[in-house]
Amino acid sequence: MRLALATAVVLSLFTSPTMAEPTVKLHAAGSLKAAMGDIADLYEKTHGVTVVRAFGPSGLLRERIEGGEAAEVYASANMKHPTTLATAGRSGPVALFARNRLCALAQADLAVETETLLATLLDPQVRVGTSTPKADPAGDYAFQVFDKAEALSSGATKALQLTGGEDSAKAPEGRNPYGWVMESDKADLFLTYCTNGVLAQRDVPELKIVALPEALSVGANYGLTVVNDAPQAAWQLAVFILSPAGQEILASYGFSAAGAL
Repeated sequence: MRLALATAVVLSLFTSPTMAEPTVKLHAAGSLKAAMGDIADLYEKTHGVTVVRAFGPSGLLRERIEGGEAAEVYASANMKHPTTLATAGRSGPVALFARNRLCALAQADLAVETETLLATLLDPQVRVGTSTPKADPAGDYAFQVFDKAEALSSGATKALQLTGGEDSAKAPEGRNPYGWVMESDKADLFLTYCTNGVLAQRDVPELKIVALPEALSVGANYGLTVVNDAPQAAWQLAVFILSPAGQEILASYGFSAAGAL
């Protein structure tokens, strides 16, 4: 898919009506906000093009694009949403540009470790929070964890869908949404990306990050696409995200390289 994207960039050099554009519109998953913000800053510095940024749940961003909202580069926390745009003829090829994994974010007083996480998830007294499935891929990945948990042991998990939906409570400006949810005591345990866990712990240091055992492990593949009729600078931004410079920034926030297993 990287070859297809690179080919599209070359073609854009000959079809773009102008050789430079003042802005590029980037729509990206909320879990990418910190890393993609740094990538956009560096791109602006090196290319002299302003990146107008919109972050949010990947599914809701896709719906906004489908509804006609102006967008040029779309970076999703899964492959499904950008592939949906590409299949519908709304965007170019889809490239896998980063990988993530799920972790559990736990309250300081909750006795849980990797070895006991399964029992904790199935404990009816433990409030387990997730993001909203379909609207936010993090919620879909969390429910994959639940499916694995229920297949391994009797019992059923019950999730509080606390983030990522249109009606989800919004964290105050400047607060990490997962740190804020946990600090507000809305859940005892929250399943989210490991990268989100790191940022939440920076916001609320007493929170614990618990790795999922191999039997419950769920990985996340992040997909990138360029929307139809985007300017040359948008294709250049997409390639920049895939470049060593972009990948290095993603790695600094805990994402795995696109080619890593």
